[in-house]
Amino acid sequence: MIKRTLVLAAFGLMVSSSMARAEGETLRVGADLAFPPFQYRDANGTPSGFEIDITNAICKEMKVKCEFVVSSFDAEIPSLMAKKVDFISPQGATEKRRKVIDFSDFVFHIPTKLVARKGSPLQPTAESLKGKHVAVQQGSIQEMYANTFWLPKGVDVVAYADQDTIYQDLIAGRLDASLSPGVAVTFGFLNKPEGKDFALTGPEVRDDKLFSIGSAYGLRQGDDKTKKLINEGLAKIIADGTWEKIKTHYFGPLEMAVKRPQ
Repeated sequence: MIKRTLVLAAFGLMVSSSMARAEGETLRVGADLAFPPFQYRDANGTPSGFEIDITNAICKEMKVKCEFVVSSFDAEIPSLMAKKVDFISPQGATEKRRKVIDFSDFVFHIPTKLVARKGSPLQPTAESLKGKHVAVQQGSIQEMYANTFWLPKGVDVVAYADQDTIYQDLIAGRLDASLSPGVAVTFGFLNKPEGKDFALTGPEVRDDKLFSIGSAYGLRQGDDKTKKLINEGLAKIIADGTWEKIKTHYFGPLEMAVKRPQ
């Protein structure tokens, strides 16, 4: 009886120790800090933005420390596959990407829009953009869409490593337009002095096969432990109002919750 008690006590210590390590472990998060207001460096060089704050809130609920590993957007999935990071910042959970990686529950939705100079007649169609220089970010769903539907019809689709360079070339006149996440353009470019001459034009660009109804954290296939932690943490910050508070801080009353098709 004494021996059995000692064995159970030792097992309890092992479980307790394992849980403590799980709670205190550090998870590496792939991030592209050139995408304000979603991800950027503040004046002190600290990772900041809507996605960073959401991720930190989830990590707090998971009782783990999250460390941001910076790379370009198109390098995030390769970094995940190479185990340089444990999960990556939210991106569109497209069918193509689901063949390579797994995703958490949806975190938010942002529409894809065309941005051009104010007064421009350009619309987000191949006919309107034929012969024009249209920017997209490398590895994005916008690049997939433009290469699939616009490039074969004579649109010059130009891929960039980051949004900041796209904005610079728009201002310099080297581009006619850019296909980009509408929220990021609105709050990261159009509301700044340098974006005063530009505007979103035309309807939201959608495609049921290429696009996803929302953005989600990317994970390695089979990493059910991390997926469960993220989903539980996300559910908690949605339920207690933290998600809405962070969203309102950056985007005001703008609706960004994921709505599933009826």
